[in-house]
Amino acid sequence: MDKTIQQINIGILGGGQLGRMLIQNAINLNLNISVLDPDKNAPCKHLVKKFTQGSLTDYDAVYDFGKDKDVITIEIENVNIEALKDLEKEGKKVFPQPHIIELIQDKGSQKMFYQRNNIPSADFFLVENKNQISKYADYFPFFQKLRKGGYDGKGVAKLVSPHHLEKVFNEPSVLERLVDFDKELAVIVARNESGEIKCFPVVECEFSPEANLVEFLFSPANIKKSVEKEAIKIATEVAEKLGIVGLLAVELFLTKDGKILVNEIAPRPHNSGHHTIEANVTSQFEQHWRAILNLPLGDTAIVKAGVMLNLLGDFGYEGDAVYQGMEDVLKFSGVYIHLYGKATTKPFRKMGHVTVVDNDILKAKQKSRMVKNTLKVISA
Repeated sequence: MDKTIQQINIGILGGGQLGRMLIQNAINLNLNISVLDPDKNAPCKHLVKKFTQGSLTDYDAVYDFGKDKDVITIEIENVNIEALKDLEKEGKKVFPQPHIIELIQDKGSQKMFYQRNNIPSADFFLVENKNQISKYADYFPFFQKLRKGGYDGKGVAKLVSPHHLEKVFNEPSVLERLVDFDKELAVIVARNESGEIKCFPVVECEFSPEANLVEFLFSPANIKKSVEKEAIKIATEVAEKLGIVGLLAVELFLTKDGKILVNEIAPRPHNSGHHTIEANVTSQFEQHWRAILNLPLGDTAIVKAGVMLNLLGDFGYEGDAVYQGMEDVLKFSGVYIHLYGKATTKPFRKMGHVTVVDNDILKAKQKSRMVKNTLKVISA
């Protein structure tokens, strides 16, 4: 491509919070960005010169959006693969590559990819419907994960016993053996077209049992150097085996006996990298642009210890979003609020995140819990 990066016509499929943060970084580089999203009030709408409302899963909508673009990328995996494959055949650069998005759209294909490539992961079985689950009665308990369509804890059910299957799904699923883990970790990997790879330091995730998604993220993770080295090695191997161009978030289990297992992967900027905006030399969003435009990858080193808190809609509130306690939170040093531009809230909806940085990770953790108790998303 003989254009400067400012002349390249770039399209993003998806206009949610990840697209919003990608665009915020793209503005620094004067990148020419267009967005396709089904929501006429998408968070990205007013940040780009060209916004198109349309379905991300409709062939014509995706193809028509992409046909005048030089580079196409995503902020969500639920997109029309056939349109992206055809655009790629016509010479458009699509990153991550369509065949990789297609593989990752299907959790069963993900698990088989790990198995083929000797990447450590939890034991699993594939079932087409709920009637097949009883065949594996000797192997309970499981997490049942829908092969397609699940996200942020949706499409996942915990199956404790073959005699208690009230929450079971009847669609094609993965039955994944429960892992006796000590911590949940994540690594963001970047790879450009030249094959250069860089990983961000390992982070540790703390989940909310009510919302079934990450509540806090800690950087750096409280793990041994040997564990960090192994986690980075496995994450790098996954990116290399895929041959991905762009970002790859690799979610991991650290088992109680010290093993690292891959849980799931996401081929895009990810919740486990939001802290990098303030806590690292290069943010995950800048790194994504560097990777897909085949620029030198940025320094991923930690500048300060960081804690990321997901700002979720409070339980019992639904309607126009109101942010309670913001002035109190902004009195704290090292606290950075990122709101996602969503007009309405509902219980556990991701409305924003807060990053807390400090030279001392323990002080950052303490401050982040005060933020959680102070800053609330309610409705008018």
